[in-house]
Amino acid sequence: MRTIRELKDNIYYIGSNDRRLALFENMFPLENGVSYNSYFIDDEKTAVLDTVDRFVSDAFFENVKALLNGRSLDYLIVHHMEPDHGANIGRLIEMFPEMKVVCSLKANQMIEQFFGEELGDRAIIIKEGDTLELGVHSLKFLAAPMVHWPEVMFSYEEKTGILFSADAFGSFGALDGTIFNDETIVDEKWYAEARRYYSNIVGKYGTQTQAILKKASALDINMIAPLHGLIWRTNICDFVSKYNLWSKYQPEVKGVLVAYASMYGNTESAANALALSLADKGVHDIRVRDVSVTDTSELISLAFKYSHIVIASPTYNLGLHPKMEHFVVDMKALNLQNRTVAIIENGTWSPAVVKTVTEILSTMKNITIMNEKVLIKSSLREQQQIETLANAIVADINK
Repeated sequence: MRTIRELKDNIYYIGSNDRRLALFENMFPLENGVSYNSYFIDDEKTAVLDTVDRFVSDAFFENVKALLNGRSLDYLIVHHMEPDHGANIGRLIEMFPEMKVVCSLKANQMIEQFFGEELGDRAIIIKEGDTLELGVHSLKFLAAPMVHWPEVMFSYEEKTGILFSADAFGSFGALDGTIFNDETIVDEKWYAEARRYYSNIVGKYGTQTQAILKKASALDINMIAPLHGLIWRTNICDFVSKYNLWSKYQPEVKGVLVAYASMYGNTESAANALALSLADKGVHDIRVRDVSVTDTSELISLAFKYSHIVIASPTYNLGLHPKMEHFVVDMKALNLQNRTVAIIENGTWSPAVVKTVTEILSTMKNITIMNEKVLIKSSLREQQQIETLANAIVADINK
């Protein structure tokens, strides 16, 4: 059964969905699966733009066969080699002996690594500014290294103004027939999944993302076609503005993420008391999350959203609670910057939270650690500490 939709002027979506997948990259939980987007250009020369994950390849090959309608495939365009997009490159090479593979030099090397195939003269190595003429359609290539692998290329179809953006502008979630952004409701829940995708998959490479955004800004873009998630043909500036903030590590909103770890409920009580005090003082954009039951990918997404982060943890084995340590270390690994962090420390004996968190945060860029700290010995006895910290956070938000 074919699953094909036309984007514009004989350019088609031929992607697939996997709603059974529970963990993206065997790491990130999926509530509603994921889409693997692939595209086909039907012109004097035919071209497939990226393949799909091997677990959903049957529909992909049916789509390719239907659109070729007995013709040969002239080109495979490889924007990104990660196996959720490149898994079927080897099969296409075998199926179409005359097909040329259009890719960057690094992608060509990776094809040999993944498939044991030396393409030789079947490879067309492209670089920044090169073009590929297909007939009426023409693809211009933009290098996008480390967004988020080193071989990544974007391509811009000059007739329609479609930007094929590899993993950039992607999101978690399967597509429910509505492949375009203006066919569905793009609300905060949707943006949360897009942010979770960006911050965890691409987030480390903000500088490189800024570089490709600058290149793309010089183009007349009418549509953005990523390898995951919705295709954007209206309100493109809305999504681009989000990407601009995320890749600059600027918060979307002035608000507070209170992330806590708690073994017996005492640190949790302090976190809840702080949230209530903040709300009472007029801060209403607050998220309180237990790091032991909230996946780190969601915590990272919220850290990318909010201007202020509260780390509340008991001392554990003379250091941080392991779940909290995972979160804080992941913030560092993903290059989070430009945040204000407050610390709530709980320690019955030899408290070490302030020391450990400060050591990690001090190695990160543009992280301000608030002077006001809540220091708990076993359970919170001095409510005034909470009030003092809440007042300081409110003052900083309003500054």
